[in-house]
Amino acid sequence: MAKQQSAAAVAKAKAKKRVVKVDAEGKVFINATFNNIIITFANLNGQAISWSSAGKVGFRGSKKNTPYAAQLAAQDAAKVAFDAGLRKVEVFVKGPGAGRESAIRSIYSSGIEVTIINDITPIPHNGCRPPKQRRV
Repeated sequence: MAKQQSAAAVAKAKAKKRVVKVDAEGKVFINATFNNIIITFANLNGQAISWSSAGKVGFRGSKKNTPYAAQLAAQDAAKVAFDAGLRKVEVFVKGPGAGRESAIRSIYSSGIEVTIINDITPIPHNGCRPPKQRRV
């Protein structure tokens, strides 16, 4: 009897995989920092369909913040989202990183139509004092 319950508990634990409803329209969030770029495809409710980053694609160190790394990361995430059924997206770009434009271009070239591009980079209205300038 105990073996049957444990097997049922294991089957129930495996059955809890989250199912995301994928429509033809969705959103793309591109977070481009100084060190990395993270691209997330989501449906209109905000549930993630697929994601990728320059580190996930295989870049390390300072190579993660290059336009080429952003292009490959966007292609990786866009392929999974396109296969799931995503066709039109709104793009939300955040951050000062180098690969913002190349990521958008690679999303468009993968077959997903880009309708709107929004820049949601947070800009301080004279908030915190910035760190002292770097001397290189």
